[in-house]
Amino acid sequence: MKAIKIGNTNWQASNIALGIMRMGTLEVSKAVDALKAAHEVGINFIDSADIYGNDPQLGRGSSEIHFGEAFAQSGLARSDFFIQSKVGLFANQENKITRYDSSRDHILKAVDGILSRMKIDYLDSLLIHRPDPLMEPEEVAEAFDTLQTAGKVRHFGVSNFNPQQIELLQSAVDQRLLIDQLQFGLKHTGMVDFPLHTNMTDDGSVNHDGGLLDYLRLKKMTVQTWSPFQYGTFAGTFINNEKFPELNAELDKLADKYDVSKNAIAVAWILKHPAKMQVLIGTMNPQHIRDSAAGSDITLTNQEWYDLYLAAGNTLP
Repeated sequence: MKAIKIGNTNWQASNIALGIMRMGTLEVSKAVDALKAAHEVGINFIDSADIYGNDPQLGRGSSEIHFGEAFAQSGLARSDFFIQSKVGLFANQENKITRYDSSRDHILKAVDGILSRMKIDYLDSLLIHRPDPLMEPEEVAEAFDTLQTAGKVRHFGVSNFNPQQIELLQSAVDQRLLIDQLQFGLKHTGMVDFPLHTNMTDDGSVNHDGGLLDYLRLKKMTVQTWSPFQYGTFAGTFINNEKFPELNAELDKLADKYDVSKNAIAVAWILKHPAKMQVLIGTMNPQHIRDSAAGSDITLTNQEWYDLYLAAGNTLP
């Protein structure tokens, strides 16, 4: 398992992380198996959010409750994992987001809840889950200072923020924002489409995010890629999906060449990018964790990267 530096620091972590969104309804014994499998292949980074999981008995946040129980039973040490969570989203029982909240009081209360559910004393990193149009940057700064001084959070970042939103928040907070967590993968390539179509008038030339990827590289912020195997946003996976025969044929060819799974090739495609991204995988199946983690050690050629990009339905000017 290869390592990357998180942000502009000497903090090194595995370039593949385990997201625990699906741990909320998993039997604790199965959650233990998932954590052990991740540890065995060298994954040392856990990603969560206080909104993950909505177990009928446990309610919202059940993913972190199950993680806390599984981690305690696993025999693994706190030092075996960097643990990250996100705050700021509210959802109703139908999982529809009803509001965002980046207020000082909410952030502080939310972190206390996370630590309690996960049965840990501190988070290695905390992200604001989505940009809140009602956010007061000074309130976020107060919360970050309080959490860092208390030893509850070591590092900070954001999720789904564009460049100007990051600039606005960074102008108020003293801590360096290290991370922006964003959707990216072979069927969600917008961050590389726009730069390829500079000075053109086709669909690919539309700047949807303010040149986000180049901005993050200039600021030396780590891109954490969520839903790397999804097409659309939450439409489903493209792996072995008959809707995408050309892409799966190319994945099959490279999987055979490198003797790994198609998931590993999809991971390797993301890791090939010089931004040195960190891929978040969300499976709770130990074998699938192992299969995807193998992508960390695959280095695709430049032509293979482009072949996959084109097979995913993209074009080059």
